[in-house]
Amino acid sequence: MEQKVPIISICIPADKNTAYLKRLLDAVAAQTFVDYEVIVTDDSPDETVQQFVSSYAAIKNIRYFKNTPAAGTPQNWNEAISHAQGKWIKLMHDDDWFAHPDALQHFVEATQQRPHCRFFFSAFQNVVQETGAVQPVRCTQADLLFLKWSPLHLFKRVYVGNPSCTFIRRNVGLTYDRDFKFVVDFEYYIRCLRTLRHWHYIDEVLINVGFNNEQVTGYTFLRPAVQIPENYNLLHKMGTGILHNIFVYDYYWRMHRNLCIRSVEEAQTYFGAPPPPAMQHMIHLQQKVPLSVLQKGILSKALMLGGYLTHLLRRS
Repeated sequence: MEQKVPIISICIPADKNTAYLKRLLDAVAAQTFVDYEVIVTDDSPDETVQQFVSSYAAIKNIRYFKNTPAAGTPQNWNEAISHAQGKWIKLMHDDDWFAHPDALQHFVEATQQRPHCRFFFSAFQNVVQETGAVQPVRCTQADLLFLKWSPLHLFKRVYVGNPSCTFIRRNVGLTYDRDFKFVVDFEYYIRCLRTLRHWHYIDEVLINVGFNNEQVTGYTFLRPAVQIPENYNLLHKMGTGILHNIFVYDYYWRMHRNLCIRSVEEAQTYFGAPPPPAMQHMIHLQQKVPLSVLQKGILSKALMLGGYLTHLLRRS
């Protein structure tokens, strides 16, 4: 007898923390929409997650896969997606969870109302694990206009949130780039939006995004050894033409300023090669200004605008 293909594959890349995973699976089990499968791919160094999943009885249609060796971020995400059989992929980080029992139902209803769309994302709320503080995050009409104008505006702000906020057709065939960690999500979103063109934002908080000290963004934030190579490689991958977008140029301007990169030689030590010429020019501009001045918001924006206009003239 042929097995029925589920509507949704809930893909969970796990790593060690069974308390977070239990909270997520409990939220899955509480969903009113039940035509789903659950896939857990595990990067843990021991059998703790495997034993927990095998004993979890509230969800019947759950499959477990051990990554040997550990796949790492984001390849563990890709591993989970690779095992999916459903029509739609609902990637969920193990420290995130659904905001209410009708969350999956709302995602499915959005696909029924807009059958031409293959990429959806919802509003969400950040939940600080240590304090329980909650911060809802929504897109404004201006945000959505920026995003429709160009996916490159994700350099201004990652309007889509993290991958747990997304809902995407399985047959799209796009995977997360394993060469990235800090910029991996919005680089993927830019490719998705450029490829698919039709997307939709659900203006309802459907996902709780857990913030804790163990996350990748926590140990990569403001670390030049991570951010310089990733962002230079991102520029190489996407092409220096993206710097014609002022928000992209401003993103790289702020990166060098916030990391206190004061010379091309310093950037080269982190990158392992000479920085791209456009980045060298940006660093030379910032070198001319004391860091104390550069860190003043209004002055930095004015200097950035001058650098941006110079960049456009140099490229014309």
